[in-house]
Amino acid sequence: MDKIIILFLVFTVTAGSCKTKQVLVTEPPAATTEPAVDPEPAVNFSEQSTWLLGYINHFQMTRFPHSEWYRDEFNNYRADDEVVNKLKAISTDDLSILIVLGTWCPDSRREVPRFMRIMESWGFPESRLEFIGVDNTKIAPVGDYEKLNIERVPTFIVSKNNIEIGRIIENPVTSLEQDMLNILTGDQK
Repeated sequence: MDKIIILFLVFTVTAGSCKTKQVLVTEPPAATTEPAVDPEPAVNFSEQSTWLLGYINHFQMTRFPHSEWYRDEFNNYRADDEVVNKLKAISTDDLSILIVLGTWCPDSRREVPRFMRIMESWGFPESRLEFIGVDNTKIAPVGDYEKLNIERVPTFIVSKNNIEIGRIIENPVTSLEQDMLNILTGDQK
């Protein structure tokens, strides 16, 4: 009898120790203390290697890395429809707009896409928009640039028949669309 008990105990211990148990996991694994790694690091737009300088075009701002800031502001801005409808009543035939911006500048990264949203809603021809990218000293490698007297960016210079009729500098007084309407109707304050 003692042999049977000993054999039974040996068999139970041996058989039990080699068995693998299946465990059904119903909860996510516990969080680790290591931070998650982003697939692409965030772009530091204050680094010179990201700046767009000189004559640039709208297309460049819609491509990475600039699309990161451009897309959200463009898509999320909601212009005042009443003001945009008043802009639509104004002929664009003799108008042109120069946009001086710094891709390193938070104000430019906010206001330029919003302005472009207004231009699209208005139906303003992109062929009569010109863009100049500046460095953080507000200098651009463009001939006669100093004649523009740029002190802050963004600066939107509105011209009629190639003569400047007004500017929106850095931040609009009321809104981009209202300031544009005020320039075009001569109702600037």
